[in-house]
Amino acid sequence: MSVTLSTGNRVVRTRFAPSPTGFMHVGNLRTALYEYLVAKSAGGRFVLRIEDTDRGRLVEGAVDVIYRTLSLAGLCHDEGPDIGGPFGPYVQSERMNLYLPYAESLVRSGHAYYCFCTKERLDSLHDGESTQDSPGYDRHCRDLPADEVRDKLASGMPYVIRQKMPLTGQTTFEDLVFGIITVPNKELEDQILIKADGFPTYNFANIIDDHLMEITHVVRGSEYLSSTPKYNLLYEAFNWEIPRYVHLPLIQGRNEDGTVSKLSKRHGSTGFDDLIAEGFLPEAIINYIALLGWCPKEDTRELFSLSELTGAFSIDGISKAPATFDYDKLEWFNAEYIHRMSREEFIVQAVPYFSGLSCVDESTHDLLTEILQPRITRFCQIPEKLSYLNGLEDFDPELFEHKKSKSSVDSARLLLGQAAESLRSITDWDADSVINALTKVSERNDVKKSAVMWAVRIAVTGMAVTPGGAVEALLLLGRDRSIERMEHSRQRISQ
Repeated sequence: MSVTLSTGNRVVRTRFAPSPTGFMHVGNLRTALYEYLVAKSAGGRFVLRIEDTDRGRLVEGAVDVIYRTLSLAGLCHDEGPDIGGPFGPYVQSERMNLYLPYAESLVRSGHAYYCFCTKERLDSLHDGESTQDSPGYDRHCRDLPADEVRDKLASGMPYVIRQKMPLTGQTTFEDLVFGIITVPNKELEDQILIKADGFPTYNFANIIDDHLMEITHVVRGSEYLSSTPKYNLLYEAFNWEIPRYVHLPLIQGRNEDGTVSKLSKRHGSTGFDDLIAEGFLPEAIINYIALLGWCPKEDTRELFSLSELTGAFSIDGISKAPATFDYDKLEWFNAEYIHRMSREEFIVQAVPYFSGLSCVDESTHDLLTEILQPRITRFCQIPEKLSYLNGLEDFDPELFEHKKSKSSVDSARLLLGQAAESLRSITDWDADSVINALTKVSERNDVKKSAVMWAVRIAVTGMAVTPGGAVEALLLLGRDRSIERMEHSRQRISQ
């Protein structure tokens, strides 16, 4: 399905309109990504708008989180608060002069009304049950006489402005993912457009801003499907062109009992910053979440750069079915991105994790890249995998037992002393010299070379599993430290 307008031939324009209320959830990020892809795949424009009209939920610094996240993800907007554009300002609280006049025009045209109900009265409605003819609010102020409304306004009585929903008939709209949807109008609540503090509600401000910013495609989660008739009735009341809708499937998380439910923190990290802190790469996260609810029609691969996603994206690849966030699958993506890095790219990413490790400097970067790049799935695993560089912890001598290598505590007791002496005689501390020295020990004792290597690696690292083998560990530790650890471990198992 090509991304086009229902009528006309305008440039495709999408907007990402987050509220600055905290961290960026992967669901929000997927919405931003799909909005970016809808626009860019059609040669259109991607707009950033900050929706800060819910003043009670604002979090200091959250706007910076939005900017940083979009930047790290590579989702560069064409217009926004930081770079401007022809339809600014792009922060809702800076557009406050717009919303009330539009709401008042709806009152005059009979599509909205002033509601003077107190909080106490509204709270009392929740004690009973909404009727089918009046869901939520009971429309108490809907048909107040005009003179009574004038008197209340003149007296300064607090009010909100509510949308006057039709009481009969139905509203039908088309979504590019879910198809034709029809909702009986009697199920629609008379929603608030302007709150008592003068700020617009999220739904109303969206309509005004999307129209004025010439947004052609509205991309959002499927939880907003039920709100869409309210949006369309407002567009019709203003006699404005209705945008195309693209509702995205729910993202689920897998529960401990195997069931699934809406993705939340109980399933693991759900924030972009949290995933980055856990060692996931931005490009791997973007690649993975792109496939949470979408797949290319004629391409079976899974790894896509952002530019490749833009080239492959089409709305008809979006699924109606919920997608399940799989942390193991994300880790696979991350590993693939790490394994495909150039040496230079890998070192740039790895260096911050080298800072607390002994024996590591620029001279060891090539060796570290060689042993780590094929073996890690996240960069934050580096300190743990190389923890032996900072010191030899007490370890279970049973680690010397290894059937495949024919290594045992007894053989290690014999071989470690000879290995230390052989290594002490090396002139050049490099891989070939170390291998030759340890090979001589295996030949002298008529044992498999793997038995010597196993014993030496356990003796100097105290770890059952290490990136690289004995030779790499010895090269990183250096001659003196390696021999000291070998002698220490031999004395320990000799007692």
